Amino acid sequence: MTENAPDPKTPTAEDLTTLSLQLGRPVRDVVEIGARCRCGNPLVATTAPRLSNGIPFPTTFYLTHPTITAAVSRLEAAGAMAEMTERLENDAELAAAYRAAHEAYLAERERIRTLAGLDPVWEIEGVSAGGMPQPRVKCLHVHAGHALAAGPGANPIGDETLERISEDWSRQACTCRQAWDHDAEVPTKDLSRHVKRLKIKDGE
Repeated sequence: MTENAPDPKTPTAEDLTTLSLQLGRPVRDVVEIGARCRCGNPLVATTAPRLSNGIPFPTTFYLTHPTITAAVSRLEAAGAMAEMTERLENDAELAAAYRAAHEAYLAERERIRTLAGLDPVWEIEGVSAGGMPQPRVKCLHVHAGHALAAGPGANPIGDETLERISEDWSRQACTCRQAWDHDAEVPTKDLSRHVKRLKIKDGE
């Protein structure tokens, strides 16, 4: 990054619009862009650990790009999580790397919490995401998002996930043109489960 050049992690208004179009809902509480496509579009939204509506949010690295999320969903549907969990239970070296990924995830969430100026989020203290640190894999989207944001070597399950979807998406490819409707109206109504949960909590 050259002197006075903008930090590529800093989300712009255009980034937030793109994220909302990718997700089909208004994007929430983005602190950084965790990873970008080679064309510059966001791949991962690095999200505050407490949303502005008060709900704790453990998924720091939220995978947003439709091509990647769809490919990862197909991998999950094919049974990859059960297979990976079995390997974690039987491979001490892989399990150790998985625990290290958990610790790295927590450290990054703390950095993002501080950057966002938030108080500690006690509800998710010590809890990362995606099944870590137990020898269990329960969300490959979490691991792929972490691997994209942190880079190769940080999350072994995330790295493997990206490798196994490489026929559909890779870091060398750009599928943004066809991945979402770039001319659609930007969503304004949030129908996500997090908002619904808050309404139920508040008696609405």
